Amino acid sequence: MGMQHSPLTMSRILDRGATVAPAEEIVTATATGTRRQTLAETRDRAHQLAHALRGAGIRPGDRVATFMWNGSRHLEAYHAAAGMGAVLHTLNIRLSAADIEYIIGHAEDRLIIADADALGLLEPLAGRIASVERMVVAVEEGFEDWTTSIAPAVDYEDFIAGQPTRYDWPDIDENSPLGLCYTSGTTGNPKGVEYEHRSQYLHTMAQCMTDSMGLSATDTVCGIVPMFHAMGWGIPWSALMLGCKQVMPHRFMDPRRLVELMASEGVTLSAGVPTIWQGVKATVQADPDAHDLSALSRVTCGGSAPPASLIRWFHDTLDVEMIQGWGLTETSPLATLSRRLMKRKHLAMSLDEQLTNVGKAGQLMPGLEVDIFDTDFNRLPHDGESVGEILIRGPWICSEYYRNPQPERFHGDWLITGDVGTIDPEEYLVIADRSKDLVKSGGEWISSVDLENHIVAMDGVAQACVVAQPHPKWDERPVALVILDPDAEISPQSILEHCTTRFAKWQLPDDIMFVEAIPLTSTGKMDKKVVRADLEAKNYVLPDLRP
Repeated sequence: MGMQHSPLTMSRILDRGATVAPAEEIVTATATGTRRQTLAETRDRAHQLAHALRGAGIRPGDRVATFMWNGSRHLEAYHAAAGMGAVLHTLNIRLSAADIEYIIGHAEDRLIIADADALGLLEPLAGRIASVERMVVAVEEGFEDWTTSIAPAVDYEDFIAGQPTRYDWPDIDENSPLGLCYTSGTTGNPKGVEYEHRSQYLHTMAQCMTDSMGLSATDTVCGIVPMFHAMGWGIPWSALMLGCKQVMPHRFMDPRRLVELMASEGVTLSAGVPTIWQGVKATVQADPDAHDLSALSRVTCGGSAPPASLIRWFHDTLDVEMIQGWGLTETSPLATLSRRLMKRKHLAMSLDEQLTNVGKAGQLMPGLEVDIFDTDFNRLPHDGESVGEILIRGPWICSEYYRNPQPERFHGDWLITGDVGTIDPEEYLVIADRSKDLVKSGGEWISSVDLENHIVAMDGVAQACVVAQPHPKWDERPVALVILDPDAEISPQSILEHCTTRFAKWQLPDDIMFVEAIPLTSTGKMDKKVVRADLEAKNYVLPDLRP
């Protein structure tokens, strides 16, 4: 007889959470506290938004942009666009005006839903984004007196008011576009990655597996990773499907406020980049008994590798499992994950061995293939030593960029990730570095990430950034920028001595500079392009501090 051929569209799973757990809450941080609504209310409002968008002329396939922090209205936009077949284009609030102008024009967004407190960042684009016909403005406490000159504008609440609370979701092809996310390109213009319904449906199922993030309806989820980064790492979709309580930090991203929010709402699972978790650690260390984080069971860390010392601190101090994930905007983004227990045999391992595994990028998600290749695209052995270009393919991996094929980023049906690394005999992927962030000295590679993690493991070091600097003899040499904890008494020499415990003399940094801050990219990673450019602008000359 066979099975029904039901298309894998997101509309089939998005209403489920509100159906099975209508009274669970979506909690959004505000200037003075929190704003709360139930899953049933959130679903009804999403259906109203879909009707309002339809009334504004939006049809399946049209791009609807969001310029928003993580909050309940952003979640409603996810839900409404996916249900009605529009394409949700999440604009990155942290990009430059020039990049945002290019992205809106390239995507041909017809309507923008923006948070009132972010409107100022869009105002320089007035008269420059011709495709945008309408602005819908979501107003949070303190921003009631908003104005915009971008396009005819309406308050979000007025826009959806009086609309029906049920929208009969249309049948669309499962390969129809669902979302559009632009990568903050390292060179040239940002590139668009289009997510289809089928790809995100499968990604959502994989994310909820016990051995991946183990997301459950019993969880209280706090997605700190912005919903404008790779669809919030897919967490908004998964949590809507399951019926989790969701906690949204909006623009309030300082570590103390995040810790207060997680403690007061009983958050069990959270997701963010390493700089977020370093900030949480510092907040807890400053006042260990101030916040009850006993409900927290696991945090997912992605964007760049967390230092081993941070993984260990979360385990020892908070009894929290740090899950490392690796992926890109182009991989939707979940590609590999590393948990403390990934295999049955790990039950017999010591804690040290288990946590060492968490320091690796992880094991590939079911349904994907990942491998390492030499420059001629020959596969390399999985011996933990052969370093190659990491390529990946599977049902939620980008096959070309939106309106910009870029064939050099693909090899057949493989995506060339731009990362390099090894695969060990246990089938763990280990990222050596972004190709561009390796330091090539005298024909040998030095991993800036390995040096950074080792330096950060020192007591008193808050953050470390290692970049290559040109050298007349060795081609390049590593230089370290270091942020110290407020009262730390550490010399460059003591850092070098610490590094000699693990690195050969030729791998040690030629210079160690203490700095107040390290520039970050729009995704919260250290921006090594800016660091290198700053050094160049200062006509920096390499000393040699090495013993």
